[in-house]
Amino acid sequence: MSRPRTSATSASLSARQIWTRTRGALLVLALILIGGIVLATVQSSDHHGHLDPRSADPNGSRAVAEILKAQGVSIRVVTTLDEVTAATEADSTLLVTTPDLLTDHQQSVLHKAMTDSHGRTVLVGAGRPSLGTLAPGVTVATSTSVTTREPQCSLPAAVRAGSVDIGGERYTTGIDSADSCYLGDGMATLLRVPTSGGDTVLLGSADFLTNERLDKQGNASLALQLLGSRSHLVWYLPSLSDTSATEGESPDSATDSFLSLIPSGWLWGTLQLAVAAALAAIWRARRLGPLVTERLPVAIRASEATEGRARLYRKGNARDRAAALLRTAARARIAPLLGVATQDAHSPETLLPAISARLAETAADPRDLLFGPAPADDAALIRLADQLDALEREVRTS
Repeated sequence: MSRPRTSATSASLSARQIWTRTRGALLVLALILIGGIVLATVQSSDHHGHLDPRSADPNGSRAVAEILKAQGVSIRVVTTLDEVTAATEADSTLLVTTPDLLTDHQQSVLHKAMTDSHGRTVLVGAGRPSLGTLAPGVTVATSTSVTTREPQCSLPAAVRAGSVDIGGERYTTGIDSADSCYLGDGMATLLRVPTSGGDTVLLGSADFLTNERLDKQGNASLALQLLGSRSHLVWYLPSLSDTSATEGESPDSATDSFLSLIPSGWLWGTLQLAVAAALAAIWRARRLGPLVTERLPVAIRASEATEGRARLYRKGNARDRAAALLRTAARARIAPLLGVATQDAHSPETLLPAISARLAETAADPRDLLFGPAPADDAALIRLADQLDALEREVRTS
């Protein structure tokens, strides 16, 4: 049996092929990066962000800040804890937009500043991570949707404001002198707790402070009364770049603090997306059924088919499969020459004695050639093919 000569081929892609396939994606990525840099440069002087008093975006709070300034309230925007402690003074209002971003150390320092100022502190969306330190004695339940709610309390600011767009976190406390307003399922979305010389106001959400909602319902009235009751307002926007976040934290606790910054809803959402992706992968996975024999649309030369199959085996390092096919084909051709039935061609107990009876001596052991182990390398596979050819010729000419 002769084998066609094949030229050396490589299954790996050349550098030119890799560049041709990836240049489109790289171009899109470059355009996105350039666009982001240009946009950031153009808007570098603007202020954006939720509840930022300098932002004119729909979710910013520039409108309420300008009204407060017009009424004589001085506003100082701070982003670090050191600035908070320096700016908070007697008879001032401190607004903390995202208290849950603060570490335990920051919360302790902030609580001391709140106590020493004897003023008003407004906490927006405070949850379990911060309530224990900043508002002892207050518990929080699952949040509710933002909708128009009635005061349902005797707090003067809420009574004068009337209906307000509020929701979010819901609070309850056992302090008798506290004011629970704008209830959601019996729990307050605005809770005022008296403190030594001042008070702490907990807002489940601050939608009524945004530019988009300030002119609706009694939102503006409530915002101005809560934030404008003192002549000085400290607007605290916690930042992850605040160096005080690393003080008093061990390396392990720093990791825990970072994970605690991720809202639980995002964690559950990520888990759901992972499950959905797994189910989609199972649904769309390729299902391999039984092989189906089809007539080829064109005639393929045997040498080309042999060469193509050989390349596939070489690409997959499937020497064991290639050797098994060579041995199976050799046994199927040798068996009729020895008078062995086709169904017994692959039985060593039947085929090997017939070969021994026909051939007194052979160059190689027939058992090892026809039923031996898989070749260890390509050279051994080629040597096996040559030896099988030699064995078949000996049987034919004997």
